[in-house]
Amino acid sequence: MKKKLVILTGAGMSAESGISTFRDSNGLWENHDIMEVASPDGWQKNPALVLDFYNQRRAQLKRVHPNRGHEIIAELEKNFDVHIITQNVDNLHERAGSSKVLHLHGELTKARSTKNNTYIIDWTEDLHIGDTAPDGSQLRPHIVWFGEAVPGINQAIPILEKADILIIIGTSLKVYPAAGLMHYVSKQTSIYYIDPKPAHVKNSRNLIETIPLNASEGIQSLIERGI
Repeated sequence: MKKKLVILTGAGMSAESGISTFRDSNGLWENHDIMEVASPDGWQKNPALVLDFYNQRRAQLKRVHPNRGHEIIAELEKNFDVHIITQNVDNLHERAGSSKVLHLHGELTKARSTKNNTYIIDWTEDLHIGDTAPDGSQLRPHIVWFGEAVPGINQAIPILEKADILIIIGTSLKVYPAAGLMHYVSKQTSIYYIDPKPAHVKNSRNLIETIPLNASEGIQSLIERGI
C-alpha cells in the first residue's frame, strides 16, 4: 500500500509560473481592489468589471505553463497515493499530470448559474453579460468569493484525516477555512511547510518542519531527503 500524501497548495505554488498573487500587494490583485472583483458585493455593483477581470485571468492561464514544482508533485504519484487540495483556481496541477485535485476556491475554467450553484459547466473562453444558464440566469465565474461558503472543505476533511504525510506549499495560512485544514490530520501525520516567507503556525498538535524555500526548490529538497 502506498502512503497517503496530501499536498495543500496556495498562491505561491503558481507564482513561479507567472501567475500573480494578491497576498503581498496590499489587497490589490492585478491593480484591482480585491473586494471589487472577488466578493458578492463587487459582483452586484459591477458585474461587467468582474467578468472582464476573470476573462483576463483566463486568458493569462492559456499563456502560462506548470512549473517544476507542479511537475515534481505529479511525479510523486509513482510512489505515493497523492491528493492535492488547492486554494488556487488555475489548472496547472492538472496540466502537470496530477490526477486527484480538489479546488477549494473554484476553477477559472468553469462557470456556474447565479441561481443554481449546482449548475457548473466548463468554460474556457471569455464570459460576457448575456451568457446564461438553461434556467435563464446570468453565468458567473465558478469562483468562491470572499464571504461565500467553501463547499470543498467538507470534501477535504476526510482526505486529511487519512493522510500519512501533509505538505503545505506556498500559502500564508491566513485565509480561512482553508488555513485550518492542517488541524484535521492525525497526531502521527508528518507535516512539512514550504514557503519563502513562512507564517508562524500556532496551536498545532503536530511537529511542523518549516522549509523557507519557494515551491519547486522546497519540494525538490524533500524528495532528495526521501520523504
